[in-house]
Amino acid sequence: MVEYLIFLAISTAIFALFGLGLNLQWGFTGLINFGHIAFMTLGAYTTVLLSLKGVPLLISAVAGAIVAALLGLVIGFATLRLREDYLAIVTIGVGELIRLVVNNQDLPVGNTWTSGAFGVQSYPIPLSTEPNLFFRFVMIAFLTLLAAVTFFTLWRWIRTAQISRVADSAKKTASKQELLSRLVVGILFAFLVGAIYISGVISLYNYTPKAGLMLLLLLILAFVFWRLEILVRSPWGRVLKAIREDEEIPKALGKNVFWYKLQSLMLGGAIAGIAGAFFAWQISAIYPDNFQPQLTFDTWIMVILGGSGNNVGTILGAVIYFAYDAITREVLPRFIPLDEARLGAFRIMVIGLILMVLMIWRPQGILGKKEELTLGK
Repeated sequence: MVEYLIFLAISTAIFALFGLGLNLQWGFTGLINFGHIAFMTLGAYTTVLLSLKGVPLLISAVAGAIVAALLGLVIGFATLRLREDYLAIVTIGVGELIRLVVNNQDLPVGNTWTSGAFGVQSYPIPLSTEPNLFFRFVMIAFLTLLAAVTFFTLWRWIRTAQISRVADSAKKTASKQELLSRLVVGILFAFLVGAIYISGVISLYNYTPKAGLMLLLLLILAFVFWRLEILVRSPWGRVLKAIREDEEIPKALGKNVFWYKLQSLMLGGAIAGIAGAFFAWQISAIYPDNFQPQLTFDTWIMVILGGSGNNVGTILGAVIYFAYDAITREVLPRFIPLDEARLGAFRIMVIGLILMVLMIWRPQGILGKKEELTLGK
């Protein structure tokens, strides 16, 4: 159970990180990106190929993020001056193009050139060797600090909604609903943080490489989330929201809308590139078929489910998605007598039904704000 929780925590955190990049592009800027997997693919392959050449893992991951950001630069210069639908068409095409190129070309794997269809294996993974007892205690201390900061942040997040409800008597019903939503989500997150913390402490003390990878990933996720929260509340973030609502207004105020869109696309791509590095490190061997377009649309589900334009909502969407995936994978076979292929199709059908109900009942998502809804533009 501990190993399974570690695996779920890594998978959820990778796609939460991946979703934060998409949420920056779509939720805050209104850029329709249906090929987000392209950034992850470049990040993953750049990281592992450079590491096999002897480049340190940190530099390899940073290089992967830079290459993914450069892809955003190229796509942006080609499409951002055109209508929104051109960006959607180009990104989904670029995502498949990169996967097919990787599948059909030889790649510099170490000192040899190998067909991309054979994949890349046996590359270095961070924290894969067992550290000494002192370093294990240091890692446990970092995990403890991260858990404490998370609990404090959740408490402050709920407390803010409570103060707003008391201060704003005119919108008492809306404030009450937001407080209730934050309270339920906060309790859910607190329970999950506690479970992950206990599992992490056990796995770090009796060291497993996946536990070290989980700690590193959670630290990166927390850092990216923190910086994004600061960015979207800054004047730069307010310009992005203005572009999302009506880009003619910031143009009238003298803002270079094209440049802001380009920055958002590049930064979201860089975040996806970092997620790609962790994705490659998690599965230990990458193949072109690991980067199917389905991953992009799974991430869209997470962003819409949690609430676009809300970073906490993106993480919540990732948690709900992987919780649904794990529970239905284990529970449904006991009640529904279907073979594996039909059961998989049934699970997809059910989550589609859930999304339809959500779009009718709460189109802004669980934590999204209706006044900032961009789906109906």
